[in-house]
Parts: sequence; C-alpha cells; structure tokens
Amino acid sequence: MRLTKLITVLLTLAFSISSFAQDIELFQQFNGQYDYTAIGNTLNIVENGSSGLCSILTSSSATLNLNSNQTVVAAYMYWAGSDTGDFEVELNNIPVSAQRTFSDALDTNRVFFAAFADITTIVQNQGNGLYTVSEFDLTGVINPYCPTGTNFGGWAITIIYQDLSLPLNQLNVYDGLESVPTNLTITLNNLNVLDNAGAKIGFIAWEGDSALAVNEQLSINGNPIGNPPLNPVNNAFNGTNSFTGANNLYNMDIDVYNIQNNINIGDTSATISLTSGQDFVMINNIITVLNSRLPDATARIDTYEVNCDTTLEIELDYTIYNTNSTEALPSNTQIAFYANGTLIGQALTSNTIPINESLSSTVVLQIPDNLGDTINIIVVVDDNGSGVGSVPEISEINNTSNQITIDLLSLPSIQILPDTIGCDQGFDSAIFNLVEIATSNFNTSLLVHFYTNLNDLEQNENEITNPEAYTNTANPQSIYAKIETPPCYEILQFEISVDNCPPHVPEGFSPNNDGPNDWFNIQGLYDVFENHELHIYNRYGTLIFEGDNSNSWNGTINRGLNNHGKIVPVGTYYYILNLNETGYQSLVGWVYVNY
Repeated sequence: MRLTKLITVLLTLAFSISSFAQDIELFQQFNGQYDYTAIGNTLNIVENGSSGLCSILTSSSATLNLNSNQTVVAAYMYWAGSDTGDFEVELNNIPVSAQRTFSDALDTNRVFFAAFADITTIVQNQGNGLYTVSEFDLTGVINPYCPTGTNFGGWAITIIYQDLSLPLNQLNVYDGLESVPTNLTITLNNLNVLDNAGAKIGFIAWEGDSALAVNEQLSINGNPIGNPPLNPVNNAFNGTNSFTGANNLYNMDIDVYNIQNNINIGDTSATISLTSGQDFVMINNIITVLNSRLPDATARIDTYEVNCDTTLEIELDYTIYNTNSTEALPSNTQIAFYANGTLIGQALTSNTIPINESLSSTVVLQIPDNLGDTINIIVVVDDNGSGVGSVPEISEINNTSNQITIDLLSLPSIQILPDTIGCDQGFDSAIFNLVEIATSNFNTSLLVHFYTNLNDLEQNENEITNPEAYTNTANPQSIYAKIETPPCYEILQFEISVDNCPPHVPEGFSPNNDGPNDWFNIQGLYDVFENHELHIYNRYGTLIFEGDNSNSWNGTINRGLNNHGKIVPVGTYYYILNLNETGYQSLVGWVYVNY
C-alpha cells in the first residue's frame, strides 16, 4: 500500500460501514489426534498498490502434500477479494458454491467479500497434488480499487487431518471477517489448555502488504509474537505461507505461530490483539491447536413410555455420549432428570464411557402430582441435581439433552359388561368364548387380552391362552379384558357363572358295543344334576332299570325278578327322570332301543 492509500484511509475511516464486518466466532471444534495445514494462492500478479497495470488473474494453484499417516477429516475453503463477491468458482474443475459469505468495507466505495465452502469430500477424493482454483473472475470489478491499492483476490484451504502419532489435541476453527484499520481485539473462547507444549495459532488474512509495517503487530495475551524471518514481529501480514515458506502470496497470509510461551495450562480463552498503523488487514479464519485430555458428556432422550397403571410414572430410555472428547468419561458421573424445571430423579453412569462411545440406560421416574397434565422432561449429565457438575469437560454448555413433551395419561377406567351364564357341563364348569363375550358387548377390532385378575392385567402376566374355549375355574368367576388402545388401554370386566340347563334326552340308542351311541346318553345330566334318579320301564309298565349319577343305562336290566344283567330286546321303553333339583320338574318320555 502506497502513501496515497494511507492518506485515503485516514480521510475516509470515519465513513466506514461497521455493519459489514462479522465477528470472529467458533465455527467447528475437533477433539482427538488432530492437527492442520493450509494451502492457497493469490490472484494478484504483484502486490496491490505497486506500479504497473491494474491486472488480476482468474485462477491460481497450490500443492497439498500430506504424509501417508495423515488422514483428511475436514477441508474448508475460503476465498476473498475486492468488491461484492464472486461466489461461484471451481476447484480442479469441480464447481464450488459459497455456503456462507462475509463482507467488510473501508467506505461505501471500497467493499470486500469473503466466502466459505466445505470441500471435505473433494479433498478426500483428490488427495495430495495440485489444487487449482479457477473461474474466480474479478477482472470486471478490480479497476476502481487500483488507485487506492485495495485491489486483491485470493483463496486458501484449511485441511484438518488425523494423525495417530499425535497427542490428543483440541483444534478450534474460528471464522468471520473482521478488519484492522487501527486496532482489533478478538477473544477466543472454548479453549481448554491442558498442556501448552506444541500449542499454536494460525490465521488466514487478506489484503496485507509486505512493504507496510507501520505499528503492525500480532499479540497473544499481550505478548507480541512472530516467526522470523518469514514473519517478523513488526510485520505479521506480509504475503507469506508459514506451512510452505512461500513469500509471494501478494495481499494474503496463511500463517501459523507457536504460542507455547504465550498461553498457560488451564486457560479457557485467549485474547488476540492486532494493530496496524497503516495497512488495512482483514482476518477471515483463526485456528488454535492445544493439547487437551478431557471428556465431553452429552445426553439424549431416546424413547419413553407412560405407565398406564399410574399417571405419575414414566419409563425413560436415554443415552450418555462421550463423542467429542479426548478422555474417557468416568463411571459414576452424575445425571439429573428434570420435569418442568423440577428435579424428579437422579442416576449415575454405571461404567466408564470411552472416547467416541456411549452408554444407554433406562430409568423409571415418579412425576410429582403438582406439575400439571403436560410436562417437559430433559436429562442433564454431570449435574448433581442443582446444576453443578463435578467432571471437568471440553465443553460445559452441552450437557443438556433434547426436551420431550409428555401428556400424562388418565388412569384407565373399568367398564362393566353384562354377566354371562353357561350351561353346566359337569362339576360347575362350562366352556365360554371370552372373545365373543367381550366383542359382542364392546365394539372393537383391536387386540384383546384376557386375565383372571386385575393385577395380572396390569403386569401383563398369566394371560388366558385359550380365550375362545375357556373353562371356568370358579363359579362365579370374574374375567378382565385388556384392549390395547396406544399409548394406553381399556379395561373390561364381566362375570361368568355356571348353572344347570335342562338336559337333552335322545329318542334312541343302540347298545351293540360298536362304539358310538352305545348308552342312553342324556346330555347335560351326568355330573350336572348329581342327585338325579332314572327309572326305565318296559311296555308292560314293569320297572327294569334304576340308575343315578354314577350308574347310566347301557341297555341292561337291573330290576325285576328275572334277567338281571341281560340286554333288553329291541323295542320302545319308557323313562321317568327325577332331576331332584329345585325349579326342575321330572321328565317323562320314551326311548327306542335297537341293535
């Protein structure tokens, strides 16, 4: 920048547009065996403000050369220049569009832009070799900037890589676009310095001039830094790349500095001060690499189930993660559960959670009855129940899980169905179709389960397995039906009982020992009317057989003077059946015996 540029800057500084700049803030954090490098190049043929034609390139190249043990995990491309912006460029003939844009200005006539794109996939696929940015065309807008020496264009790629030979580091990528017309202070938070050995900080900066070094200084925590001879302490922004040793990146800088002696163990922030008495410089990207060995606990609610048997009990499945970390999360780390801001439960991690792993658990929470019908639940890890943690972490602001909103259920009411009576088939038992009884009285197509008591229904235990043909075990007996109506269920109750039904007397039988129909089978009589008496008479009115509940008639004679034990001949016989049951009269009729 020539003297004319300084005079113009001083005259127009009061009119600078402060709304253009974007604060440098944390963009991404990597925790593990990570480090970074950067490549890039300028579009300027000579340093801006130099004598010569006002000309600028539309493409330039740089070479990436990672070691074989360095694996690319992220690659971020930044490009910048004079005027309002070219946000569609190409990298190795691959179109790249800006995903984020930045802007800054000296005044209304001198505005500048910067752009960002995540090109991780491109770099992972291309690997080492030549990278060419093209279709970056500022030729049509650069002329008005040349007289004041503010014409420039350039690009840089920050490559974060994993190297298993490295210590565990915390790598922070900050970006934005802030200028240094006179003095700029940036506070970097989200740091965690466990060991300051090898600590470093890097920059991508635009529009600096190597020929200008008036009060130009970079300080960390009040300490001026540099890496001479490439970057003298009094000329930080001089068109160099610290990674490659290049010194011809006109009007841009890719610099990295060792700050081991300028940052202390335990620091969680650092203050960067940039001063420039003459040169106009814009900072686009700052990266810190610090040794760190800390866990980073986060939580997530996976699923939940509201217990229908009590409106105040919830079963919660949750997971504790330790993914963005450089140390295992210790066992017995405290976990707190909150509903509508009220502590409702506590737990501990049952095991140590290694780096990049997780632990899933289940807890049953009792909800206080004063929180209303709708509750918001969160899980907070490393919380003793009062918002205080005991485990030092990489980040202390990400311990809270996602929030879930739950509408508490009303207790299922019991709907009473009409009683059902079955005909006694012996010893006070009958066969009942419970499904038919339930669905005929309660219209549903949903799944129905049957139980003999309410406790089994609530616990889903001892379900009746043959509800279509169920034999009662008591007389009377209560049956409970559970109809699934997610997220809860309906309860039906009905009583089944057994009573004697009038017996059915057949009109004949054939006692010929061929198997079927060999005896006088009066259905609904035996073991039902247990005190009955059966009398059989021949056509002359002579009593030939007398039976009871233990002695059915198979066609033989057991009464009279003769033929005891003999089979009666073919013919019609008459019976008198005394049921001996209150409410039932004797039955009289005939039966035909044939062979």
